[in-house]
Amino acid sequence: MTAPLRIGNASGFYGDRFDAMRDMLTGGPLDVLTGDYLAELTMLILGRDRLKDPARGYAKTFLRQLEECLGLAQERGVKIVANAGGLNPAGLADAVRELAGRLGIGVRVAHVEGDDLGSRFPGALTANAYLGGAGIAACLRGGADVVVTGRVTDAALVSGPAAAHFGWGDGDHDRLAGAVVAGHILECGTQATGGNYAFFGERPATDLLRPGFPLAEIHEDGSAVITKHDGTGGFVDVGTVTAQLVYETSGARYAGPDVTARLDTVTLTQEAPDRVRVSGVRGEAPPPDLKVGLNRLGGFRNEVVFVLTGLDVEAKAALVRAQVEDAFGRAKSRPEEVRWELVRADRGDAPTEETASALLRLVVRDPQQEPVGRALSGAAIELALGSYPGFHVTAPPGKGAPYGVFEAAYVERGTVDHVAVLPGGERRPVGATGGSLVLEDLDQPPLPPPLPEGPTRRAPLGRVAGARSGDKGGDANVGVWVRTDDAWRWLAHELTVERFRELIPEAAELGVVRHVLPNLRALNFVVVGILGAGVASQARFDPQAKGLGEWLRARHLDIPAALLEAVEPNETTEVLP
Repeated sequence: MTAPLRIGNASGFYGDRFDAMRDMLTGGPLDVLTGDYLAELTMLILGRDRLKDPARGYAKTFLRQLEECLGLAQERGVKIVANAGGLNPAGLADAVRELAGRLGIGVRVAHVEGDDLGSRFPGALTANAYLGGAGIAACLRGGADVVVTGRVTDAALVSGPAAAHFGWGDGDHDRLAGAVVAGHILECGTQATGGNYAFFGERPATDLLRPGFPLAEIHEDGSAVITKHDGTGGFVDVGTVTAQLVYETSGARYAGPDVTARLDTVTLTQEAPDRVRVSGVRGEAPPPDLKVGLNRLGGFRNEVVFVLTGLDVEAKAALVRAQVEDAFGRAKSRPEEVRWELVRADRGDAPTEETASALLRLVVRDPQQEPVGRALSGAAIELALGSYPGFHVTAPPGKGAPYGVFEAAYVERGTVDHVAVLPGGERRPVGATGGSLVLEDLDQPPLPPPLPEGPTRRAPLGRVAGARSGDKGGDANVGVWVRTDDAWRWLAHELTVERFRELIPEAAELGVVRHVLPNLRALNFVVVGILGAGVASQARFDPQAKGLGEWLRARHLDIPAALLEAVEPNETTEVLP
């Protein structure tokens, strides 16, 4: 039997734990170490870097990590695959070679390119197609020790090495789908080992001080075991893996450039402590189009937060709002977009000034900098001695900063020049030969029989359900799951789109799509347009919807008493008839 391929992760975003690369290399055996440095916001940041210096545009942290760890990886025979190349993978590959030469380490460096489609989208700061793992696989088959890429899918960092190691081809859809699912679980680092986990309170605090990074033992048939190095912090169980599986996904078909993975076929099994087997994953041919992420500069934004302390909070907010609006009316130019938000974090008879205070947040946007800079500063700060009692702000507004707008476009796969640049400089085109399948939503699966009627208690949803949420452009997804069959029988019938809108009033007028994943005892909600033009536009208080799932868990509804008693045996809340 072929030994499993051990693939670890050392980065879930640009800015993740710096010493994770060393920890993963020294913590236990590995064959491949990956790093995910890119996100929609990161591409915007790198695009602005490139405007200042065309030789930049890649994640500089990766180079600093390699300075400490490249020799260690070579000694241990671990290949490194990372998308840290960002907008300039060739430049990063050259920088890695220069670093290796300076350190006296003989490594073979390759890179993947072809994702940059800026010439097709005039006016975009960045325009990058999401490539698959085939280019990575070609680089590894060509003898590379280090592979750097630009914008590939996060899961490609795992599916590419697996395909190279096991000799999978484009048509091995089930195997590729299994690796894509494993890659999706690993891509956000410690979110698979207890980080950001809904039921964190069930574990000792010491377990969560420093979660270890995850790894996957991938088998030739595409199945995998998700685990971590022995002795590291955190934990891996069916819940942590489920939470990551429903993160930033939508329906049962999880489409990518190599394969469409069927999330409704995933089976999770707790094989042993900190070992979860992922099996049964089915795959289909990928869609005929590739997604393209577009970032453009949307204009300038600024904000100021007024602190309203003590009594008459609503009246104080109304006064300062009227004063600022009056000042805007007298200015040379009013900001194109003005948004007010009152956050009632105050409480009556509060023991501290901070807990007696509410926050009034003013955000302004405009295509030009002047209306959000000097105009806002004058309107807000000149009120310091002539407004509500106790007037002060958390910080004075600055000159206004540029903000970005994210959009998604699609192009035919065959029109993108996906190229693997091998260690010797050979440019090897990577063509997809496994066919394609137009992506369509699956019919919703049948629901389980509902629980029999019985007594209920008014309690937060989060007493029985976990959630994890995130952003995809202007949309947000909220994955909700439960841990028992009885809880699933209740959740599947109770948490409808209508109930979701009731619990999240912000979504009342927005499109909400519910996807049912019975194998995971999970529901996945996509809230269309809640994030405006994407994270960089900062359209709402939580621009990446990271806390949206926790807000949902905190909302109260009538929950069967039997479900609550199973997790709260000492609960004494009033039982409703």
